[in-house]
Amino acid sequence: MENASPDSLRNVRLDHRQVRVLAHPLRMRLLGTLRLDGPATATALAEKLDTNTGATSYHLRQLAEAGLVAEDPDRGTGRQRWWRAAHDISSFDPTDYDDDPDTRAAVQWIQGEQVRQIVELAERWMADAPGHSPQWRDAAGTSDMVLTLSPARLEALNGELWQVLKRYHDEAAAHTEPDARSVHVFLMAFPRAEGER
Repeated sequence: MENASPDSLRNVRLDHRQVRVLAHPLRMRLLGTLRLDGPATATALAEKLDTNTGATSYHLRQLAEAGLVAEDPDRGTGRQRWWRAAHDISSFDPTDYDDDPDTRAAVQWIQGEQVRQIVELAERWMADAPGHSPQWRDAAGTSDMVLTLSPARLEALNGELWQVLKRYHDEAAAHTEPDARSVHVFLMAFPRAEGER
């Protein structure tokens, strides 16, 4: 997130409409790119995401109508419109949409797309890892553990882990180390399926 200062993360709790609008591969990529890389024009985003400007402009307008992105009037010149993410973080509980089958389906698609993105990013890192320094190769990694938890304890665990991530985010915004770079951190926790190893 571009120049986010400590405790400045803007969070949006997604409503039904926002979830349905976000359930599109290009829209998710547009919002993610604006959050990570900062404001951009539709042309620059289209180039970066290897798509066409017309489609990019259309989907940016859809995201804007849902309140997920906004024009950045300080950067616009003439016909060139700059866009920025309206929030740093989107959150929801899947049960928020139990009363709406269409939104439930959109949530399932979004969660599946997030898993696909995690796999793609991890595979890209593993392919590129040999070209990185020993320090980065040793620092990066994956691990897992199976715990026996109730839903309440799992929620507490996720809350504590989120606070740790937030603390690291805020510290990084306050002072950047010379060898620092953007790092993907993913948290996933879900019940083990019966018979799973």
